[in-house]
Amino acid sequence: MNWITNYVRPKINSLFSRREVPDNLWRKCDACGTMLFHRELSDALNVCPNCQHHMPISPRERFKALFDGGLFVEVPVPDPIPDPLGFKDEKRYAERLRDARRKTGEHEAMLVAEGEIGGLRAVCAGQDFSFMGGSMGMAVGNAMIAAAERAVERKAPLVVFSAAGGARMQEGILSLMQMPRTTVAVQMVKEAGLPYVVVLTHPTTGGVTASYAMLGDVQIAEPGALICFAGPRVIEQTIREKLPEGFQRAEYLLEHGMLDRVTHRHQLRDELAQILRLLTKAPPRSHGDLPAPGDEQGAPAEGDEA
Repeated sequence: MNWITNYVRPKINSLFSRREVPDNLWRKCDACGTMLFHRELSDALNVCPNCQHHMPISPRERFKALFDGGLFVEVPVPDPIPDPLGFKDEKRYAERLRDARRKTGEHEAMLVAEGEIGGLRAVCAGQDFSFMGGSMGMAVGNAMIAAAERAVERKAPLVVFSAAGGARMQEGILSLMQMPRTTVAVQMVKEAGLPYVVVLTHPTTGGVTASYAMLGDVQIAEPGALICFAGPRVIEQTIREKLPEGFQRAEYLLEHGMLDRVTHRHQLRDELAQILRLLTKAPPRSHGDLPAPGDEQGAPAEGDEA
């Protein structure tokens, strides 16, 4: 037995061999190219600390940061008919759904939850762009209706976070029918006298923009979000003209009156809490214990002479 070959060399190689680093430990910012450690990025709510670029965030992560204490209850959503058209392109629609569920860990492109924001009960619905581009199919329509019904039942405001590439082509005309369905769901909330607030995130396009995403009592957007029906490239090719800088971005739409606010993700929770309290005429939330009337320092106690 040659102990140098069989023992010493493998031991030295193991000490100096290059360790494999998992691919998901670092993420590159799409805007400035900075490499960001995954934990730091998660703590920053997927906002680049270098250039403040807002990267996509899942509804579940968003809700943990949005609701008080990160506590919320998922609202059940009825399952639609699976693959109603038997659609197939490069893959069967059923396979695409399985792949999306495996990739995201979510059942569909919209998550509905109930909890408290700044001490005020609210129902929220969030779209996940990583689930088939957040496309609006029958499941998203069902989710919007479930969210509206829960909001009316709880007499709570409804907040929707939109992020979608439009309607889901694999469901054909059935996906387009979700535009009037979701519009009716929004109307249910408004007829009940409850606030409906929309937060438009990057990107919000197509049939989602043409329906529930632009019907809010208050329209808020995250910085740099693309918000449109047809994208700028399609418009440029159609009209054969160069579009203005930042066309269809959140800041451009705010300047032209289509939005009420553009709010940084780190400030969004406090902003929503304030807006919902104003719209519901709820009293301001008190922090800590306040002294009872007549017990303030220096005030005369009962029975004392003034």
